[in-house]
Amino acid sequence: MALEVIRPMERADVNRVYEIECLCFRSPWSKLAIAGELRNDVAYYLVMEADGIICGYGGMWLLFEEAHVTNVAIMPDYRKAGRGRRLMLAMMRDAAKRGGERMTLEVRESNTAAQHLYAGLDFEQNGFRPGYYSDTGEGAMIFWNNDIQQTLDRENNNT
Repeated sequence: MALEVIRPMERADVNRVYEIECLCFRSPWSKLAIAGELRNDVAYYLVMEADGIICGYGGMWLLFEEAHVTNVAIMPDYRKAGRGRRLMLAMMRDAAKRGGERMTLEVRESNTAAQHLYAGLDFEQNGFRPGYYSDTGEGAMIFWNNDIQQTLDRENNNT
């Protein structure tokens, strides 16, 4: 198994994170928007490295006790190895450390792989935004985990 490191995103990571954005999303955030998140006082971004190569990243905005996941992406060649789950758990730990109690995110209604990942981390669908994704007109399912510490405690007991 590759040596994995999950760490805070730094300015030097912006170009690579932008490459991942472009590969993973139909409507990628601009390089400027990604760099701007590093100056956003409520934004927290992590990158995942496998053998020294940034292969994924995730970000969230933390407002009071609520963490809103903005983006999660794993490069296609690095998927199906539990990396998305490990990255999400790292984001949940980071949110909890900063006072977050709940976490929410939107996911494309067609993205069943992501829905399965989130369900395995105690997220439940609680809402729907029709036409949320402007590139396809597809709706977004709104998922919530109302007790991220409970999920983290369960994960710790299972390891």
